[in-house]
Amino acid sequence: MQTSQENSAALRAFRVLETLAESSRPLSLAEVVDKIGLPKQTIHRILKQMQDSWLITRSPGSRNYTCSSRVNHFALNVMLNSGATAARHAILSDLVEQIGETCNITMLSGTDIVYIDRVETQWALRVHLQAGSRVPLHCTSSGKLLLSLLPKAQRERLLRTLPLAAISQQSITDRTALRKELEQTRRRKFGINNQENLQGIIAIAVPIMLDRNRACAAVAVQAPIARMSLEQLLAHLPVMNEAARRLKETFVADAKSLRAGSE
Repeated sequence: MQTSQENSAALRAFRVLETLAESSRPLSLAEVVDKIGLPKQTIHRILKQMQDSWLITRSPGSRNYTCSSRVNHFALNVMLNSGATAARHAILSDLVEQIGETCNITMLSGTDIVYIDRVETQWALRVHLQAGSRVPLHCTSSGKLLLSLLPKAQRERLLRTLPLAAISQQSITDRTALRKELEQTRRRKFGINNQENLQGIIAIAVPIMLDRNRACAAVAVQAPIARMSLEQLLAHLPVMNEAARRLKETFVADAKSLRAGSE
């Protein structure tokens, strides 16, 4: 049986991890101390223990800390099996009914986009994927959208290492061209995939915003050009933005539940 002291130590470690996860950039020891308010020696010990357990890492070329790929994978599994999964699926199903094409919810994961949920259209011509599937950032509507909405420093770090493979003839493989596309995407607040991932398939995505500056995920719709033009797809932006607003509430509810459980 765990003692109250052990529980307290676990909660302190969780607070440190939560602080790093909420930051748009790696944090220094002093910054973590300032945000949490615990003694410097205590925070330093927790950071060292978590680094030894591969829960956090030092960002390259600095002494600042960030969450590790192990934690990111854990967070993805939590989201895939969230208590709000049924509510999100219902919202997505409603969107498919309105648009008549396949819709999905996606999140950033490293240099990929991961499908959190997906509802397929009933048409015979469709692309079969499932929750947990990964697709590249640079040639997908939600990938370019979520990448464009990252803080500039974080976006540039990712852009420098992003593999720009030619997935289709329309894939953007030049970093300068991709930066220009991301600037346009950031201004218009929606992403476009014009056959860049799969020949003959187009898609658009809108962000699910936690607040004015933070996108936690995206909702996207895709369709074959044999059935719908890009202009017809863009006409569905209003209902997609409404679905994104409703989906936001499920993410907010998840965050509140997580915080309540840690108090």
